[in-house]
Formats: sequence, C-alpha cells, structure tokens
Amino acid sequence: MTGPRDKGCALAAVLVLAGLFFPLNKAMEDVAPIYWPALPAAAAVALIVLAGAAWFAWRPLPGLAGALVLLLLVGLGVTVSLAMLHGGGAGIAGMGFWLFNLGLWALMWRAIDTIAEVRSLSAVLRQLLDLLVPTAFGLWLLYLWEIATVGFGVPQVLLPSPGMIAVRIAGSLDILAADFVQTFMKAVLSGYIMGCAAGFLVAILVDRVPFLQRGLLPLGNLVSALPIVGVAPIMVMWFGFDWQSKAAVVVIMTFFPMLVNTVTGLSASGALERELLRSYAAGYWQTLIKLRLPAAMPFIFNALKINSTLALIGAIVAEFFGTPIVGMGFRISTEVGRMNVDMVWAEIFMAAVAGSLFYGLMALAERAVTFWHPSYRQRQ
Repeated sequence: MTGPRDKGCALAAVLVLAGLFFPLNKAMEDVAPIYWPALPAAAAVALIVLAGAAWFAWRPLPGLAGALVLLLLVGLGVTVSLAMLHGGGAGIAGMGFWLFNLGLWALMWRAIDTIAEVRSLSAVLRQLLDLLVPTAFGLWLLYLWEIATVGFGVPQVLLPSPGMIAVRIAGSLDILAADFVQTFMKAVLSGYIMGCAAGFLVAILVDRVPFLQRGLLPLGNLVSALPIVGVAPIMVMWFGFDWQSKAAVVVIMTFFPMLVNTVTGLSASGALERELLRSYAAGYWQTLIKLRLPAAMPFIFNALKINSTLALIGAIVAEFFGTPIVGMGFRISTEVGRMNVDMVWAEIFMAAVAGSLFYGLMALAERAVTFWHPSYRQRQ
C-alpha cells in the first residue's frame, strides 16, 4: 500500500495533528495563549479524534458502521470545541482551534457522503438514514454558524449566534406564539384557502368556457405581476389594519399559481382515455371527475406546495405596511429598529419552521393522493 486508503480521513488527521501545535486562542494584552496541554480533557478528545481519523485513513472505511463512528468522533470534537469557545475563547479563537475544526469538517463530510451512498437496506433503515443525512448536515451548518460568530467575535447587531437566538426563543415563547397565531393561523391559512379555492374554481370555469382562456388568463397574469409592496398598502386601506388585509394579499399571491397549474393539469389526460369515456357516453362532468381531475392532481399539488411558501411571505411583507401590535412582520420591523436582531432571527426561525412544516404537510397529502404517479413507484 503506497498511500492512504481514505483521503478524507487522512486530510482530517493531518489538520487535527497540525492544530495540536498551535495555540487555541490569540494572545491579547495580559491573556496568554492557551495550548492543548493546558486543557487535559480537550487534549484527550483531540487525540481520540486524531487516532480515529488516522485509523480510517489507512484502513478501508467499513461502510455504514465506519460512518457512524466518524459521526461519533465529530460529536466528541464539537462538544469540546463549544466548551472551549464559550469558556473564554469568544472573539480570540486561535489557529489551533480553527485547524481542529477543519479536521472535524473533513470527518463530517466523509461520514455524510458515506451514509448517503449506502444501498441495499431495509425500507425502515433507509428512511432513517434519509432523515439522518439532512439532520446531521443541518446541525453541522448551525455549528459552523456558532463557532464563526462567537470565535471571530461578530457583533450581535450584525449576526447573532444560534445559541443566542435559542435563548431568545426560549425567553419569548408567549410573544412568538401570539405572532404565529396572528400571522399564520389567521392571515396565511384563511388567505391560502380562499386564494387556492378561487384559483381552482376559476380554472374549472376557464376549462368549461373556452373563450375565457384567452380573456381571463392574461388578466390573471397581470394580477400576479403586481408588486406586493404596492398592493399591500391598498389592501390595508380597503380591509383595515387587522389580519383581513393580509389575507387579501395572500389571496392575490396564491390565486394565479393555482389557476395556471390547474388549467395545465386539466389538459394532461391522454386522448385515448378521453375517447374511451366519450364512447361510453360520459358527459363533461363525468369525464372531469373520473379522468381529468385525477390526472391533474400532480399539477394541483404543485400549486399548493408553491403557494404554501408564497402565502407566508406575502402575509409577513404585508404586515410591514400596517398591522396591530402583533404579528411576525410587525415584530421584525419594530425589533430591527430597536437593534434587537436576535428577536428578528427568532421570528425568522419560527417563520421558516412554519413554512417548512406547511410545505411538508402538502407534500404528504400529495403522496397520499397521487400514490399512483410514476414518481412515487417503489423499486422492487
């Protein structure tokens, strides 16, 4: 054997070894630079990570088991790094700290890449691994965010750390809950239902009355091109400062995607199937319900998923132009003025989680309704 069997683990071993020879923080005034031997627990974990990386660098990585061991090593290294960072290394992290974390990055990348390539597993285990990969990658990105903001001493007004945002969330649950109810439960859901329902019904009308396709669709395209920052103040003047004006903005934003996708989906059924139903003397509504609507379901759910994110964006932006003293958009605009950026990020986090869950719910509903579609067929 002339070289390392795993280049990723070899790179990690070299980076961790190099980090042991550099100080963990910078010398600032009367603060002396700290080296690894001064922290026995941290040095012991660093040596364990180094030994594991070196072992897998010179021996074949044993598939899933080796990847899980690498994740364990990364977890140990992350724990030590966070302890050092918040134990007096904020803003003065040194070269040894960053080289050690570059080694952890190499191990993390190798572990996730190995897990993603695993095949020939049971369906349950495959689903668990499909959940593990994005979860581990997302947690690693949060960790990089934490060490970058704290290690470099980034001011809070520019970018708070995830830990600071988590503390703010834990201490403001009542405010976040009230904002969530005002924006999502009232404005987003009501506007989403009305906008999607209106777009679906108008699409049926356009399909039934062909001349409307030439006259109504261009007008719908015009409405969809209206800037939200121009429409929102008008809706506030028409419907007041409460959630109704935000729901009206959401209706405008969600109407056209549903209209276009439904009209396109209604023409997706095959000519042979339509001729077959016509040969059985099926009328328009029978053909629509039994053939054309089922064939259009992938297009309809595509619009529902698109609108699930558009609705939340529209409601939050609309709250910038007038709202009661509650709501995600109101909180973001006011807290930015007060320089409470951690609260702004807490609202952003809540909006991202709500939007992702809403999108995921639509995706689950799509999977249940369109299980027959080729994209959901399982390989035997």
